[in-house]
Amino acid sequence: MPHIDYYFVTLSPWTYLAGSRLEEIAEKHGASVTYKPCDLGRVFKATGGLPLGERAQARRDYRMQELRHWRAALGMDLTLEPAHFPTNPAPSSYAIIAAQAAGGGDVGKLTQNLLRACWAEEKDIADNGVIRDCLTRAGFDPELADSGLLQGATTYEANADEAIKAGVFGAPFYLVDGVEKFWGQDRLDMLELFLAGRLG
Repeated sequence: MPHIDYYFVTLSPWTYLAGSRLEEIAEKHGASVTYKPCDLGRVFKATGGLPLGERAQARRDYRMQELRHWRAALGMDLTLEPAHFPTNPAPSSYAIIAAQAAGGGDVGKLTQNLLRACWAEEKDIADNGVIRDCLTRAGFDPELADSGLLQGATTYEANADEAIKAGVFGAPFYLVDGVEKFWGQDRLDMLELFLAGRLG
């Protein structure tokens, strides 16, 4: 059975635009998924990336054009400049980590709930109430927003270490069986072709 390590940040519009496609592809091809939210700032520093605010204006302008294009192409609601962006992605990441460890709900749905809360509903995903609501709607105990803080913080840092060691440099990033790398929601079709044995 193939395994996918899924590295992402809960503030990424590109991760939001992936929607549920990863989960659908994984189910179709019998692949397991480990969700690894991580500190993208640390990953950028280690791999030569720049935070959005430090990028050249031409790159920022092109990012906005791409977001408009992908929003239309995928038919997804997306606010280009949401009210609570940027915000602290750590609390929502901790909740995903704690929920994955606890089990009993749908981690993919939780991740999508949090991303949608930021990019389509203009909610602050650092807010405890927003996180608890997302947990509840994905079938998890909302108390994980508080009880999972210590475990989440430790794993969040470890995920960044693993990402850097594995050659991850952006989000979303899909690593199949620790070897084959796919960066970006626009590479999900390639990921599916790989799992189908159609890529070298």
